Amino acid sequence: MRPCLAADRVLDADGALFAPLPDEIGEGLRAALAKRKIARLFSHQAAAFQQALLGRHVVVATPTSSGKSLCFHLPVLHALSKDRDARALYLFPTKALSRDQETSVGQLIADAKLAVTRVVYDGDTPGDARRAARERGGIVLTNPDMLSTGILPHHALFARLFRGLAFVVIDELHTYRGVFGSHMAHVVARLRRIARFHGSEPVFLCATATIGNPLEHAARLLGVSADEITLIDRSGAPRQSRRFFLFNPPVVNAELGIRASYLKSAVMLASDLVEKRVPTIVFGASRNSVEIMLKYLRDRFAGLVPDESLVAYRGGYLPEMRRRIERDLREGKILAVVATNALELGIDIGSLDAVICAGYPGSIAAMWQRFGRAGRRSGKSIIVLVASSAPVDQYFAQNPEALLGAPIEEARIDPSNVEIAIQHLKCAAFELPFACGPEDAPSSERYACLDAQATRDALRFLGGHGVVHEAKGRFHWAADAYPANHVSLRNVSWDNFAIIDRSRNCMIAELDWRAAHTMLHEQAIYQHEADQYQVEQLDYENHKAYVTKVEPDYFTEAMVNRKVSVIERTATRDFGSALLAWGEVSVVEKVVGYKKIKYHTHENAGYGDVRLPDMQMHTTAFWITVPFELVRDMGRATAMDALCGAGRALETVSALSLMCEPSDIGQALEDKAPESLLASVRFDPTLFFFDRCPGGIGLSERIYERADELIDRTLELVERCACEHGCPACVGPTNVSGGRKATATSLLRKLSTRDRSPIRPNPTAHGESWAP
Repeated sequence: MRPCLAADRVLDADGALFAPLPDEIGEGLRAALAKRKIARLFSHQAAAFQQALLGRHVVVATPTSSGKSLCFHLPVLHALSKDRDARALYLFPTKALSRDQETSVGQLIADAKLAVTRVVYDGDTPGDARRAARERGGIVLTNPDMLSTGILPHHALFARLFRGLAFVVIDELHTYRGVFGSHMAHVVARLRRIARFHGSEPVFLCATATIGNPLEHAARLLGVSADEITLIDRSGAPRQSRRFFLFNPPVVNAELGIRASYLKSAVMLASDLVEKRVPTIVFGASRNSVEIMLKYLRDRFAGLVPDESLVAYRGGYLPEMRRRIERDLREGKILAVVATNALELGIDIGSLDAVICAGYPGSIAAMWQRFGRAGRRSGKSIIVLVASSAPVDQYFAQNPEALLGAPIEEARIDPSNVEIAIQHLKCAAFELPFACGPEDAPSSERYACLDAQATRDALRFLGGHGVVHEAKGRFHWAADAYPANHVSLRNVSWDNFAIIDRSRNCMIAELDWRAAHTMLHEQAIYQHEADQYQVEQLDYENHKAYVTKVEPDYFTEAMVNRKVSVIERTATRDFGSALLAWGEVSVVEKVVGYKKIKYHTHENAGYGDVRLPDMQMHTTAFWITVPFELVRDMGRATAMDALCGAGRALETVSALSLMCEPSDIGQALEDKAPESLLASVRFDPTLFFFDRCPGGIGLSERIYERADELIDRTLELVERCACEHGCPACVGPTNVSGGRKATATSLLRKLSTRDRSPIRPNPTAHGESWAP
């Protein structure tokens, strides 16, 4: 095992920084803290309490398991105990987290003997509890989706909540980034506007894991200046020493450079820890990988360890199952849990001494968030990254210091995005009329996400389309539609498929629409808690999958093709010898079949057909077509790899410049040739960047408008990168002879040359004519 360790480091411990309990804390809360053996606070908890009492907005940016919950529980409960009319609204990104925090704050309230009610208000809340939340909820816990569609449009029913709203808590602030974060900024702006209407100005208490720009991000999300927010980023919580390992699976085929399965390697390491009774969490990249690792763990300990001690946790499990697993984790009944990023957030899962990441999770922030799950309440702990065969993982395996020393990524949002702003202005106008007179008028209202002029212009645009009506400087909602129902904050379909076990005639799980195509096609092996079920029937119209429990020696893996087709070119222009374009596209993903893969050996055991409708999305895209003459000397494979590397760097630059997440932008590389005798030798490679949102949200259009600047900055990024052949910071690591960096740099230089005569791309590419 020792030769497989690419890194073995000890991360030093940090001592605790304490502060006395503030004098303002009442006897009830003091008794509740004493019951938890808390006689003094960590320094960041005390600072958050004092700043909140001063009426300052606060953002606490400290590591996982540093006790951030008390940073908002204490000031909220103190205020609500002093004023029976005061209210607080807690916002969490997931329903599971809000339920977990309801338990936490509920126990604190009970131990403090406070007359404060708390209610979770989400899609699972029954009618009676919803009425209680509206009428007498002291603390209402919800999520952004329910706030946007179920609370703000009906604010008159929540008049008591908004009239007495003293605090708004936004937990896991780092999750609100990219398009989701831009939507969230507007939800907060609508919330503040309604609170002002009812006579309150709440203080915002925000908590986040470590990100590169917590103060700037909080200011943009809340729509206030950074001067109005207190940043608390020095943790007073102790951190026990941790030992970090980077495990690179051994090479099993030197000629092909094939390494052993990283999933089996992660299970092997977890098995050693389970044998020693070390509580462990293993993170997998997908639902399938989680179920595979759980099966391998249970097979390894069959008859030695109860199955209930080895569990999985992922999306798709029913709520009661997830809550049972969470409870068993807190109570120490579970030896190992295999999870997706569903356990990356701050749900209390008790004391775990080891974390294993099966594959690099895609960002430095996510990696440390997962590693923060170890050593929450105990002494020394170990954290392990098992490298997959992916280029990024192998790059870090060869350069572990680049991983350990890399800065934490920044969270980026763009509330001024026109498409997003228009959607939420409709919602805001439905909720309350807008007062937008002349800019210097005392009554002129400024919408928090836009300046006064932009707000007026947008409302007049809506007025021109009959959505709002202007009268005496006020804009009133004039349409019949209910706008909040048509605004998707996360661009995720909530129309789930129910998975029904035919033998028991009961529902065992649910899956979202997109995952159903890859995991619930007929003859698929659906894996659930290390058991295998074969999908016998997929009732696509009624969103039901009927499964039967089986015991196969294989699992299935769907094969998906993606195709981007141009529907309409809205704009085109030359860029050196290349063609830049922007317009409407169709992105089609189709499950074309599935593979049968043997358990343990991972051999391919055959294929099967899948006949399901395409997953089609109409959106907008930017694309760059490189003419054959420009890349003829590279050869097809090298040219495509060079464009792939250039696209990787351009994606990084675009995400930074447009203040969005890379996941908000889809990318596709097409190798198209005309229908001619030269089709076998001529090709015009085309790189697409498309909005991952139906209809588009303006990202690709802005890339097109700023292409000159962005491509120049991309070339600068690649040239200035200190790596030799390519790395995750620029064009991505590569195994292509000569290095992707050199070929991508050469291609970018050719593209950015302005003084050459344009070489026209293939005129019939994408099935459209192109006027010279």
